[in-house]
Amino acid sequence: MRKLSAGKVHFKLMFYNYVLSCVDNKRRRQKLYIGTTEDLQHRIIAHKTKNVKTTKSFDKISLVYYECCLDKTDAIKREHQLKTGFGRGYLNRRLKNYLSEIGRQV
Repeated sequence: MRKLSAGKVHFKLMFYNYVLSCVDNKRRRQKLYIGTTEDLQHRIIAHKTKNVKTTKSFDKISLVYYECCLDKTDAIKREHQLKTGFGRGYLNRRLKNYLSEIGRQV
């Protein structure tokens, strides 16, 4: 585990799993994108400014879910789990109210 220091305060580096709601109005399609990053704010900006190949064709991108891990390997394993049928089922249950508002499932 890596630690960053700022004077006498020590910060543990976090790894984030995140889910984006992506909407393409022209093609009438929606997608939930699942990813992992060390810098969540920077990564969301990269998605929204069309600097990520897999989401640049979408008009609207919104963060709908995230969770943190202290270990990079754990975060990558969790990302892979969320992309399975079990993981998508978990996200459907976890985001039930949000998904019913937008009229879709994972």
